[in-house]
Amino acid sequence: MTSLALTSFPSLFLGAGRAVVAAAIALVVLALTRTKFPTARQWWRLAVVALGVVVGFPFFTSFALQFVPSSHGAVMIGLLPAATAVAAVIRGRERPSPLFWIASLTGAAAVGVFALLTSGTHSGPSLGDLLLVGAVILAAIGYAEGGMLSREIGSWQTISWALVVALPFMVPVALISLPDISATVTPQAWLGFAYISAISMYLGFFAWYRGLAIGPMARISQIQLIQPVLTIAWAALIFGEVISPVVWIAAAAVFVLAGTAVRARVQRSPRSAPGNSSENIENTLAT
Repeated sequence: MTSLALTSFPSLFLGAGRAVVAAAIALVVLALTRTKFPTARQWWRLAVVALGVVVGFPFFTSFALQFVPSSHGAVMIGLLPAATAVAAVIRGRERPSPLFWIASLTGAAAVGVFALLTSGTHSGPSLGDLLLVGAVILAAIGYAEGGMLSREIGSWQTISWALVVALPFMVPVALISLPDISATVTPQAWLGFAYISAISMYLGFFAWYRGLAIGPMARISQIQLIQPVLTIAWAALIFGEVISPVVWIAAAAVFVLAGTAVRARVQRSPRSAPGNSSENIENTLAT
C-alpha cells in the first residue's frame, strides 16, 4: 500500500501525512471515550513509542521504498521479529529458551535468503537497505515499549496517545511537503494512503499491542516472520511481481520457523507479567 501511495505522494508527505490522519482519528476516539490522561512518566514512554512506530518506521520505510522494490523491502522488514525479541529481553526482562533463539535466528537467516531470492535486479546493499535497518531498530524499540505500556493503559490507548504526542511534529512536516504532491492523485494512490493512515498507522495497532501485552512479547513478535510472505503474495497480486517456486519453498520454511518460535517457552520476570496487579488486570479486561 505504501508503494501504491508513492505513485502520487512524496515519501516525506507519506511519513507525516499518515500520522496526521491517524492522530485526527485518535483524538476523536479519545474524546468520545473520555479516556483519562497518562501520567507524567507515561508521557515520556509514549514519546519513545511515537519515535519508534509513528515517526521512525513510517519515514524510514517510505524513503527506503524509493530505492528498493516492495518485495525486497518486505523481506528486509522480516528481520523485525528478532529485533523485537532482543528489545523484549532488554526492556521486558523476558528470558526466551534456547529453542526460541534457534528458531528466531534461523528464521531471520531464512528471511535473509528470502530477500536474496526476491531481490530481482536489486543487488548489493543500498541506501534503501540502510534505511530499512533503521526502520527495524526503531520499530522494535517502539513495539517493546508499547507492549509494556499497553499492560498499564491499554492497547488502543497506547497508540492513540503516541499519535497525539507526535502530532505537533508531524503537522508542519506534512504542510511543508504538500507542494510536492502530484497535480493529479490516482485512485490507487488515495487507496494506499487511506490504508496506511487508518489501518497500518492506527487500527492495526489495536490488535498488535493487545497481543504484545498478553505476551510474552518475544514469542508473540515472531508472528511477524510470516509478514514478508504475506506481503510478497500481495505484491504479486497487486503489482504482478513474479514469484518463483523456490521463493515459496523458502516461505514455507519461514512459516515453520515462526511456528516453532511462537511455541517455544519464554519466561517473564514477575514485574513484566501483565496480571501482577489489580490495575493491570482491570486495564486488560477493559481493553
